[in-house]
Amino acid sequence: MQEPVWRDRRRGRKEDHRQRGQGADLIRSFRNDADPQIVVTVDLLTTGIDVPKITNLVFLRRVNSRILYEQMIGRATRQCPEIGKDVFCIFDAVDLYPHLQNLTDMKPVVVNPSISFEQLVREMTEATDNHHRDAIREQLAVKLRRRLKKLRDEVRQRFEAVAGETPEAMLRRLLAGDAPALAAWLKDRSAVGLILDWQDDGDNPRFVPISPHADEVVAVTRGYGDAEKPEDFLDGFSAFVRDNINAIAALKLVVTRPRDLTRADLKELRLALDRKGYSEANLRRAWSDARNEEIAASIIGFVRQAAIGDPLTPYGDRVRAAMRTIMMSRQWTEPQKLWLRRIGEQIEKEIVVDREALDRDPFVVNGGFNRLNKVFNGELESVLAGINEEMWKRTA
Repeated sequence: MQEPVWRDRRRGRKEDHRQRGQGADLIRSFRNDADPQIVVTVDLLTTGIDVPKITNLVFLRRVNSRILYEQMIGRATRQCPEIGKDVFCIFDAVDLYPHLQNLTDMKPVVVNPSISFEQLVREMTEATDNHHRDAIREQLAVKLRRRLKKLRDEVRQRFEAVAGETPEAMLRRLLAGDAPALAAWLKDRSAVGLILDWQDDGDNPRFVPISPHADEVVAVTRGYGDAEKPEDFLDGFSAFVRDNINAIAALKLVVTRPRDLTRADLKELRLALDRKGYSEANLRRAWSDARNEEIAASIIGFVRQAAIGDPLTPYGDRVRAAMRTIMMSRQWTEPQKLWLRRIGEQIEKEIVVDREALDRDPFVVNGGFNRLNKVFNGELESVLAGINEEMWKRTA
């Protein structure tokens, strides 16, 4: 009579092991495969499982343990750069949070995606209650952390020109927790909200309107900062350049060694000049008004003209003349000629094409710097420096 019982128990053990193996397989599948994407469990996956791609939690059963509550939330707090995860959502169908909010330090930050940076910045500067300010500060931090991953170069440059620091530095201010100091800092930099709201959808850029009313021309004036006349503006620019050649590294480089100029140097130069109101557009307009001469010179051309009296010539003409000289300087192969023409076209668009630029569009699809360097027999950096030198050499 014992034999059938023993067999039943053995079969039960095997069935139990088989079920456990199937459960492990399902967990591995949930962690590694595209499907399944939804798992429903009771006291099984609340702790001890690490699936970084989890982005949604649904609470369907009440628990009274703070530790268990925080452990369950912890299933979704894992970072996952693979999917660009920066937030996760909790669907609380049984009101867990209201019952445990006084027992846990884990607080939700809810940010309405329709609320703009401009509105949050305005509310921050207008708020008088520090509790209100702190709530806005947390929302700004969450929203800015998401936005940082998608900021284009031109948005960064405009932001830094207005704020005097990088968007990452502003995020550190937000996370520091000093809401009153943040409100005071933003009061003189309210334009950063509109800058952060700006988006570019390819050929259809979207701008955040400043006001909904119809546009109306009320006056046409020309401003030159603190100067009353364009001549005064240009004189002020020349004085600034001469006085700061040794104080601003990028400025000294443009004047003394333009062949070594990089994209980073050009960015530093533009930011330093923009803070003083000496943007390329302002300089062109002032030159036109003062000299009655339209000239599409680059910011480098204006700096060198102010510092050492270099002739101010249209930037496109300068690039094409330099490229003609480079093309005639030696016997290039046909592939080399092709790439020299493309590099010249890009220099006309960007002013500086260096090693970093060649590892970005439109060159990266063809192998970037390393591939093109082979085409030029390992001399590409020397060729780029030669183009810069030819463009900015002193002329009578």
